[in-house]
Amino acid sequence: MKALVTGAGGFLGGVVARQLLAQGAQVRSLARGDYPALRAAGVETLRGDLGDPEAVSRAVEGCDTVFHVAAKAGVWGDYADYYQANVAGTVNVIEACRRQGVPRLIFTSSPSVTFAGRDQEEVDEREPYPEKFLAFYPQTKAEAERLTLLANGPQLATVALRPHLIWGPGDPHLVPRLVERARAGKLRLVDGGIKRVDSVYVENAAEAHLLAAKRLGADLPGIKGTDEGDRGIGKKGNSPAGRAYFISNGEPMPMADLINSILAAAGVPPVKRNVSSGVAYGVGWLLEKGYGLLGREEEPPLTRFVARQLATAHWFDLGAARRDFGYVPRIPIREGLNRLEAWLQGPERPAWIR
Repeated sequence: MKALVTGAGGFLGGVVARQLLAQGAQVRSLARGDYPALRAAGVETLRGDLGDPEAVSRAVEGCDTVFHVAAKAGVWGDYADYYQANVAGTVNVIEACRRQGVPRLIFTSSPSVTFAGRDQEEVDEREPYPEKFLAFYPQTKAEAERLTLLANGPQLATVALRPHLIWGPGDPHLVPRLVERARAGKLRLVDGGIKRVDSVYVENAAEAHLLAAKRLGADLPGIKGTDEGDRGIGKKGNSPAGRAYFISNGEPMPMADLINSILAAAGVPPVKRNVSSGVAYGVGWLLEKGYGLLGREEEPPLTRFVARQLATAHWFDLGAARRDFGYVPRIPIREGLNRLEAWLQGPERPAWIR
């Protein structure tokens, strides 16, 4: 395999790249920044922007697989910025794959593309997109996912994966944010944190990408697409081509337990302070309005989308991923937490933990 990984300088993308290298693949990355560690590991690094069609086409050239992991995440910012990164960038990747004859495209999506502000308990891939999105990130990721799945056909096999709450050693997002807010006394549970949520250890999320790619390869040539409305449920032995899949550790647990387990790995006392979902939503609304009026670019401490996420259940049926490309999480949450603690407390611990 010769693979391009967009976002290889990031958390999940970096683990995808390392797993590919470990399996003997040739790996290329495309990123705006410079990542010497990737070059040292054996990754061919290219500088460029996903918004530049020619740069994307050059990066894709000669590859047989593209892992499109890069995205603009977060829950705050201008719609135009999210659209340019998540939708226009994905269009450029799809068109480059077609132009260069790449047969496989694995797109990293998000379970938030189906979140309508209500509990999601053991839902599967029949869960529809909501009529109204609560933030620009899920809105633009849903559009990018839809375009990716519609692009599936005989010349280009596509699949979308939806990993939920990725964490583990090297995490620059979830873990440091929890630790920072807990240390500052600003972290609260919402409605006691009793609703169950799925999460996924980063190595498991990356392995799901490789497994899906291999299954797509086994289907070549003669891949048939599926209707847009049939995004993940099918008969036994289905190809994953043209489908989306939820990815998690398959160990849903109360939000409070997940948060406090991660804090314990960092040596931080558990969060006990609580706020009601109604108050959290109201505070999120006020902060959004205030930040908007002041023109502040940084993300508010709380938004309506985050308040709803913290107050609702999110756990998923992994049956389709297990059936269609053999995804079974190898590293359980307990082992992942042990590895996280070893990283946070070890000699290579990140600067923000000290």
